[in-house]
Amino acid sequence: MFYLASQSPRRRQLLEQIGIDHRTLDVDVEEVRAAGESPDDYVSRVARDKARAGFALVRNEAGAIVLGADTEVVLDDEVFGKPAVEADAIAMLRRLSGREHRVLSVVWAVAGSGETTTRSISLVRFAPLTDDAIAAYVATGECFGKAGAYAIQGRAAAFIENLTGSYSGVMGLPLFETARLLADR
Repeated sequence: MFYLASQSPRRRQLLEQIGIDHRTLDVDVEEVRAAGESPDDYVSRVARDKARAGFALVRNEAGAIVLGADTEVVLDDEVFGKPAVEADAIAMLRRLSGREHRVLSVVWAVAGSGETTTRSISLVRFAPLTDDAIAAYVATGECFGKAGAYAIQGRAAAFIENLTGSYSGVMGLPLFETARLLADR
């Protein structure tokens, strides 16, 4: 049985899209970047911690495999988490405006037989955004709960000038990489 250590509706939908029958597990993992930790290491650690925390809940179930994932927006080595308030979202979107950033998405699979991982790195270029466009987007509320204060699958799609990499990875779960990871199990 596959488990997803996440309550993200996007991740659940993405797994369903590729036909992965799964159950979700609610885990509480601290998402704080350690001093000196690279963005890549941070995203991987958080995804692994989620998968391990989920596996701890089902470890006595034969054949259980738990997926943990984390996706973050990175600009100039700074990790943009989820905005807490409107001012955070506005500041993030202003910094992304007219620039290219990386979106790191890492998936870990943890089972009794061991741990495996995969990652996706996407490059996203935003068009230049006016303050009015940013304010209108933030007013929709779509920016909250999203790394970098935007949802590529929502209204922010109009901000994306160019994407190189995984669309689903930017959403929160790189489907190609995840399917290959699970096929090896």
